[in-house]
Amino acid sequence: MSKQNPADRSRYMRYLQAEQQAVALYTAMAQAEKDPARAQIFRELTEVEGRHLAYWAEKLILDTKDIPPFKPSFRVRALGWMAKSLGTKRVLPLVLRIEGEDTEMYAGDPEATQVMADEEGHSRQLQELRDGKRPGSELDSGGWQKAAGAGAFRAAVLGGNDGLVSTFSLVWGVAGGTSDPAVILLAGVAGLLAGASSMAAGEYVSMRADRDLVEHRIEMERRELQETPGDEREELSLIYRMKGMTKEEANVLADRIIQNPEVALNTMVRDELGLDPTQLGSPWGASISSFFSFALGAVVPVIPYALRLGDRAFLLSGVLSAIALFTVGASLATLTEKGWLRGGLRMLLIGMASALATFGVGRLIGVAVS
Repeated sequence: MSKQNPADRSRYMRYLQAEQQAVALYTAMAQAEKDPARAQIFRELTEVEGRHLAYWAEKLILDTKDIPPFKPSFRVRALGWMAKSLGTKRVLPLVLRIEGEDTEMYAGDPEATQVMADEEGHSRQLQELRDGKRPGSELDSGGWQKAAGAGAFRAAVLGGNDGLVSTFSLVWGVAGGTSDPAVILLAGVAGLLAGASSMAAGEYVSMRADRDLVEHRIEMERRELQETPGDEREELSLIYRMKGMTKEEANVLADRIIQNPEVALNTMVRDELGLDPTQLGSPWGASISSFFSFALGAVVPVIPYALRLGDRAFLLSGVLSAIALFTVGASLATLTEKGWLRGGLRMLLIGMASALATFGVGRLIGVAVS
């Protein structure tokens, strides 16, 4: 066998190391996922990345057992920890960004054609997992996808709920340590602004990552249409044959579509990639919406202190927060097709337990300081 070009060997090693990180990442995601069906999908992704790893090892003329040991990067370890702590769905936008980086890394390399195709398939699967779907299926019947508008409503309700619970707990925690209403008000307002800003920044990064990935894939499809229109025409024909057309009908339709580059691009993006270019969403819009929904929930426990109600502020803060918690829980229950009373009471108990716990801690610290 001929000696390898050093540049090729360096490229193969870079690919192999990227696949090692991917194996570690999907293994961590599978271990963190509590839903068996979703965990199985992550395990399947791990197996595919393992095959990619073996492919590049073969290019390097390495036995699988001779592959150099590696240590998961800080980013992979951090994502694994976040998935365990917050749930896999919260970190999927960041995982999607990594898939996008891998796709870019392989772009233009003829030896990575199949690997790149697999990476694009992974992106579609991860997007469907993020959106609450089983890859290749319709929306899960037990989730919150009762209607197209449920997503925006859910995001607003969840943002408000985060603001309500965190700020309510903060206000009562500080109230446990001090009776000074000015201090409690300052802490509440600071928590409101910090939490809303953090929520907005996180939503912007998440939406921006999604949008960048989609735009990159659309641009790749545009280049393919320009550089290899014959191959794209064959793909279009195959898509329509899979939808039930005869070969002749599919060829005629593909020939018509490929003559108009913009129509062809739109068709390939929708039918091959499963994307809708008109629904990419606005990162700024999502960020601003998250900021105000969080702030709207967070302001509830702060209002009595802002109105300077003295000793009554603590009790009224709890009453208003309890009402809001029950309302949020009942609203979410309507999306999950469960009893609104049960949903409201569950959210009320969770929120009150959190606030009482922080109040107890605040009281202990306040007594210790005194």
